[in-house]
Amino acid sequence: GCTQGSSATSAPSADGSSWSARLSSHTGEQPYKCPDCGRAFGRSAHLRPYRCHQCGKGFSQSSTYIQHQTTHTGERPYKCPQCGKAFSQNSNLLTHQRIHTGEKPYRCHQCGKSFRQSSGYLQHQRTHTASQRHQRTHTGERPHRCADCGKCFGQISNLIVHQRTH
Repeated sequence: GCTQGSSATSAPSADGSSWSARLSSHTGEQPYKCPDCGRAFGRSAHLRPYRCHQCGKGFSQSSTYIQHQTTHTGERPYKCPQCGKAFSQNSNLLTHQRIHTGEKPYRCHQCGKSFRQSSGYLQHQRTHTASQRHQRTHTGERPHRCADCGKCFGQISNLIVHQRTH
């Protein structure tokens, strides 16, 4: 739950937001106002003072705005030294270079399979979850127990539906 201590009023959270920003998300308070239109927001990040002159898209940070500009200019300043393929963002070049180095830093702890990109790893993880869930239909395993009546379920979604009956 949310409790406010005297020293926590301006302490940033893991995502960098302040206590007052977190509190306003619960209270509905909207202390940040757009200087152009007067619209109010609960978080300063919702204000987007950096506006693209070509497409009108707004950005809360200048660095994101500058990065966005490359979508219009077609600029690709980051070039792979091995094959010459060019990228608009350095992070995309670094990911691409793993093709040449063979590096696969994302390793599945369940089966040992490795991946170049976190997206491939995350997609792979879903195969284990789906497989485990399916196996319960054959084994009869029911690991999700209702705290109210003790009834057990193979899938958490069935437990949630059941709990609405209490």
